Amino acid sequence: MNLENKQFYNDVKTLLQNAKNKVYQTINTTMTQTYWEIGKRIVEEEGGENRARYGKELLKNLSKELAQEFGKGFSVDNLKNMRRFYLCFQKSETVSHQFKPSWSHYVFLTRIENQDERNFYEMEATQNSWSLRELKRQFDSALFERLSLSKDKNEFLVELTLPKDNEQIFASKYLTVLPNEEN
Repeated sequence: MNLENKQFYNDVKTLLQNAKNKVYQTINTTMTQTYWEIGKRIVEEEGGENRARYGKELLKNLSKELAQEFGKGFSVDNLKNMRRFYLCFQKSETVSHQFKPSWSHYVFLTRIENQDERNFYEMEATQNSWSLRELKRQFDSALFERLSLSKDKNEFLVELTLPKDNEQIFASKYLTVLPNEEN
């Protein structure tokens, strides 16, 4: 490396990597919000959940038109995913909702029928930055069911978050003495 100060190079490199990650996150959020809006428009055009025959033709024709103009990503199946995405999140979501997980996360989440369970996994995936693979692993391990059946949910959550090797945990006991009126 020709630069004398390697820390300077590493700082600039970190700035560029952070900017790149922000761009990816912005693109993902924008596309996910757009897919939610497309799903909303499809449902509105169909007149709700009825009119199945019209809906099939609508999705087929829309897919054909969008694919010609925008390329891949607008298959009938993906348009159905957008429609299902809106239907699953229409009541709890607002335009300002951030949709932090990726589109792939939401496609998976829309297949969870229980709304409380779906919301739980969305929240956990967001807060813990779960990859899609991790989300599926947690779902397959029935995390939601185990927590809901647990007698002491807080204890179970603590158990989940503690390292397996408890030698890393240290506890201290402090005595807090507060001044009173006599002192």
